[in-house]
Amino acid sequence: MTTEQTAKTFLEPGGMSVADLEQLLGEALSTGGDFADLYFQSSRLESWVLENQQVKSGSHNIDRGVGIRVNQGEKTGFAYTDALQKNSISQAVRTARGIARNQVTHAGVNLRQQHPDSLYTPIDVLHGVNNQDLIALLNQMDRQARQQDHRVQKVICSLVSSQEEIMVAASDGVLASDIRPMVKLSIQVICADDKGRMEMGFAGGGGRILLTDVLQPGYADGFIEQAIHGALTNLQAKEAPAGEFPVVLGSGWPGVLLHEAVGHGLEGDFNRKGSSAFSGKVGQQVTSSACTVIDSGILPNRRGSLNIDDEGTLSQENVLIENGILKGYMQDKLNARLMGVPTTGNGRRESFAHLPMPRMTNTYMLGGEFEPEEIIASVDKGIYAVNFSGGQVDITNGKFVFSASEAYLIENGKVTHPVKGATLIGDGPTAMQRVSMVGNDLAFDQGLGVCGKDGQSIPVGIGQPSLKIDKLTVGGTQV
Repeated sequence: MTTEQTAKTFLEPGGMSVADLEQLLGEALSTGGDFADLYFQSSRLESWVLENQQVKSGSHNIDRGVGIRVNQGEKTGFAYTDALQKNSISQAVRTARGIARNQVTHAGVNLRQQHPDSLYTPIDVLHGVNNQDLIALLNQMDRQARQQDHRVQKVICSLVSSQEEIMVAASDGVLASDIRPMVKLSIQVICADDKGRMEMGFAGGGGRILLTDVLQPGYADGFIEQAIHGALTNLQAKEAPAGEFPVVLGSGWPGVLLHEAVGHGLEGDFNRKGSSAFSGKVGQQVTSSACTVIDSGILPNRRGSLNIDDEGTLSQENVLIENGILKGYMQDKLNARLMGVPTTGNGRRESFAHLPMPRMTNTYMLGGEFEPEEIIASVDKGIYAVNFSGGQVDITNGKFVFSASEAYLIENGKVTHPVKGATLIGDGPTAMQRVSMVGNDLAFDQGLGVCGKDGQSIPVGIGQPSLKIDKLTVGGTQV
């Protein structure tokens, strides 16, 4: 049914049919390309921001168009248009095929519709709601935060929803469509103590769900509590020590370190070019044997999940590292073809105006055998990092710097007091070799992840259990 729905969006308004798509793809390969595809996209995004119960911004954006790609060897020709008429698309096709200059006779393209099982609802994300209900939700979050603790001085609440339709037609015969909802609800609070010192806390979540799900009573309660807890914890925090220490990472969002320091290094384009710290190491041990890392696009309703990727390939679960052994990389069609391996359903792009590339979906580490309390108890002196506010990583060597937004000191096997200014410094391969204990408490982030690469931002999921890194450099502020 999805393809029939998206045909009404992309083909019928311009009087086009599947036969026209086959003709356009044949035209794209008429000068000798190896592969061509058409990526149709229509997206609608709505956002609301309330600051101290006043609407600071409200926006509603609609964008649609089609991107045309032609590959020949390692070369890519690309063009796009926001006019969904055959003559406009044909003109863009002629531009994209300019990389191939040889006149050839192409056998023609026969498109075959794919009908993947749906991991999320195709219903319009805004179905059954109105703006007054959404604004009322954000106002209620503000009031609830202030009632919960008198130290809350400022509250910013935001709600972002989007509905995306895509259709992919490719010269390998793929014709596939997807309808993708997305909702993200968040709250930021600033708390002050009696000395006037202020700290900020932030929390939120969402996924491929509907706004009616977010409006259910109690949905936002946990986010409000987490944001206030983060701010109040940092009001009590002492300066973090500096040096080399054992570091325990909490479950869930701390998996962002795994995502950045390891996940990006396992994307096919970096490895095809030999620029990743993991290049040429398939079959070798690259982490501690306690680590099994998976990228899965098939987790229902999660932020990084996809029925199909942005090249029309069915999403799947890919074991990247198993018991420390590198099993393979995440691939799109171009890099898979050039490396002589199967595509893995990881071809992703920000929009029709961007080229696809290998990207993560939901990347996580499997749980282990240890209770989280056992992991803490094994540390004489170290850092327990529960949340991160940001970081940087160099893909070529895996070196990273991450700032902990919520962290604690561990002393004699017990969590003692919160610390601020803790920065974790190291490189992904070395840090992962030093993982000695993995907890049995696998958790995923709550649905806020955004991944950037080569100027493109996409939604992703992150997960991990608690784990212990035996030694990691901690940049602190304690004198």
